[in-house]
Amino acid sequence: MTGSTVRFGTGATREVGFDFADRGVKRVLVVVDPHVRDAYPGQTATESLRTAGVDFEVFDEVRCEPTDTSFQKAIEAATAGGFDGYLAVGGGSTIDTAKAANLYATWPAPFREYVNPTLGRGTTPPGPLKPLIAVPTTAGTGSETTAVAVFDFEEEGVKTGIANRYLRPTLGILDPENTRTTPPAVAASAGLDVLSHALESYTARHFLRREKPENPSLRTAYQGANPISDVWAIESLRIVAQFLPRVFADADDDEARGMMLLGASYAGMGFGNAGVHLPHAMAYPVAGLVRDYRPPGFLTDHAMVPHGTSVIVHTPAVCRWTAPSAPRKHLLAAEALGAEIRGVPEEKAGELLAERVRHFMTLTEQPSGIGDFGYSAADIPKLVEGTLVQARLLKLAPHDVDAEILANLFADSLS
Repeated sequence: MTGSTVRFGTGATREVGFDFADRGVKRVLVVVDPHVRDAYPGQTATESLRTAGVDFEVFDEVRCEPTDTSFQKAIEAATAGGFDGYLAVGGGSTIDTAKAANLYATWPAPFREYVNPTLGRGTTPPGPLKPLIAVPTTAGTGSETTAVAVFDFEEEGVKTGIANRYLRPTLGILDPENTRTTPPAVAASAGLDVLSHALESYTARHFLRREKPENPSLRTAYQGANPISDVWAIESLRIVAQFLPRVFADADDDEARGMMLLGASYAGMGFGNAGVHLPHAMAYPVAGLVRDYRPPGFLTDHAMVPHGTSVIVHTPAVCRWTAPSAPRKHLLAAEALGAEIRGVPEEKAGELLAERVRHFMTLTEQPSGIGDFGYSAADIPKLVEGTLVQARLLKLAPHDVDAEILANLFADSLS
């Protein structure tokens, strides 16, 4: 179990400059979401660097739902600048972009070298990266605690990622002030990503059923469900059940915003070690192949499906399918999300959990299925093909998966 270091508290962003100075970092690349560069998160972070005497440059060409192309722009900036530290200020897209920039600037290699199999070689870099401090401005991805960077691989038409233990940020700064201006639609999608992370890590294949690596250094970042990750996951589900409705209803609810930031990090500590499985694997081709969908409430100039939205639309169907693997855990997850489980037989666990997920989808005004993104039954074979390449996630499903099973799950996820 690899731990994460975070600092939580209103105004914590003001301390990042001193954190870099304490680590002897002289020159930092600030990777920032352009929408927050001139707002409290970006301005507070860069002012802290100035106060601490840390030199910096700003890179703000971050793409919402990044691609291999946008990653490589950041990599080029990082490689050319001679930086000995990185600061990410933004949502998961920004933090993942900074992770990739840090990786390839520190240990240069062809792009596919570190990309997850089967689309890349999945090579582990030979040593640690430069210090990276992550300042999330959305409460969703938990990227400040994880060793994963996700992107759309445009050439392949599918979303995938880079995963190894060195990617995990040195420090995550959880400052509730940074999420104050998050639009309701963004808060909803991000919050449902938290729900998905926690639920998938809690129901993943047990760690003792995973393959054993040839030596410990080859152990993957995703280990399967385990007693430690379960603690983080189930508490995260309780937080989501209580506070996501409040954040969606009122962005000025300070307690709820702070708790959702904590919930995102809790889920990140869980899935960052246990992993996620089918809802995420199925979401990747759905996001990667989308043609015309523009999500309401998002500031974007390109077709996209927000990550949390692309995941949650598959979760009810997957819950019903995975429940026989561990019905008691599925019931406990439903209870954490607010369901009454007394007297519910184990054979109803999957449907009860699916109903609770649908409850939060409806409450946060989410699409009802992938049909809302423009997909039809005719697209299922291509979506299945794009899911089958997500080998590291499919291995974490509690049951073995094949093309027929995936086709049925996609059909159930149309609406």
